[in-house]
Amino acid sequence: MDIWPWKSSAKNPYFYLKHQNMDYKKLCFQVQGIARETGAFIRDEQKKLTAENIEVKSVASLVTYVDKTAEQRIISALKKLIPDSGFVAEEGTADSNNEKYTWFVDPLDGTTNYLFGIAPHSVSIALAEDGVMVLGVVYEIGASEMFYAWKNSPAYCNENEIKTASCSKSEETLIGTGFPYYDFDRVNDYIEAMRYLMKNTLGLRRFGSAAVDLCYVAAGRFDAFYEQALHAWDVAAGVFILQQAGGKTCDFNGGDKWLFGGELVSASGSYFNEFYSIIHRYLGEKQ
Repeated sequence: MDIWPWKSSAKNPYFYLKHQNMDYKKLCFQVQGIARETGAFIRDEQKKLTAENIEVKSVASLVTYVDKTAEQRIISALKKLIPDSGFVAEEGTADSNNEKYTWFVDPLDGTTNYLFGIAPHSVSIALAEDGVMVLGVVYEIGASEMFYAWKNSPAYCNENEIKTASCSKSEETLIGTGFPYYDFDRVNDYIEAMRYLMKNTLGLRRFGSAAVDLCYVAAGRFDAFYEQALHAWDVAAGVFILQQAGGKTCDFNGGDKWLFGGELVSASGSYFNEFYSIIHRYLGEKQ
C-alpha cells in the first residue's frame, strides 16, 4: 500500500542513489538489535518508576520518561542506519516530511500494561520506502519474543517462520481486540460487535498492545484482530509482519485507510472475508 506519493528531496541526491539496492535482511537484523537493546532499557527502568514519573496525556492515556527516552534512543540509532530518513513516532521526538525512507516508531506499545506490571508490552518499528512498507520488527519485552519480516521474506518469531491459522469458520476462531481510550462515538456499535463475537467464536481477548495482537494473528495464536482509535505507529510493523505471514488487513469499510484512519480489521487469509463482513456489519459506514 502506498502511504503517500514520494516527493523527491534535494538534500542529498547521492544518498538515494546509494540506497537503491537496500539490503533489507541486514537492515532488519540491525533494527532487531535496536529493539532488543531498547527493550532491555525499558525492562531495567520498570523497577525505578514511581507515581511522580507518570504523566497523563488524556484519560486512560499515560506516558513516562521511559517512553520518551526509549523513543529518543531508537530514533538516534535509526538515523545512523539511514541518515536522511523521516519519522512517524508516538512521542513526537522526530517528524516526517515525505522522505524516501520513513520509520514508524512506537517505543512502548502497552504503556499502561507496563506500569501495572502486566504483559504484553512491546517495542514496534517499521520502515516504509517510497510509501510502501518494507520492514517490520515487534519485540514483546516480557516473553522476549522478536517478531519480524522484511521485503519479500516470510515472517518470523525468534528465528522460527510463522504463518497465520487456517480456520475459516467463526465458531473455530479466537479473536483479539482492543478497547478505545478516546473516540467513544461508536461505543454501542463496538459492544454489539463484541456481543456477536462472544456468542459465535471461541472467545475474545484484549491484551493491550495492538502491535503484539497483530503478531499473534501472524503466528496463528489469534485468527483475527480488530480495533478502533489506533495510530500509525501502533500498527505499521504488526500489519507488515502479518501480511508476510499470509494475513490481510483493511479498514472497517474494506478500504486501505487502516494506517492513518484509526481503524483496522486483520485476519488470516482463510478467515478474512467472513471476519470483515462481521466487523463491517456493526462498525462500517451505515448505508
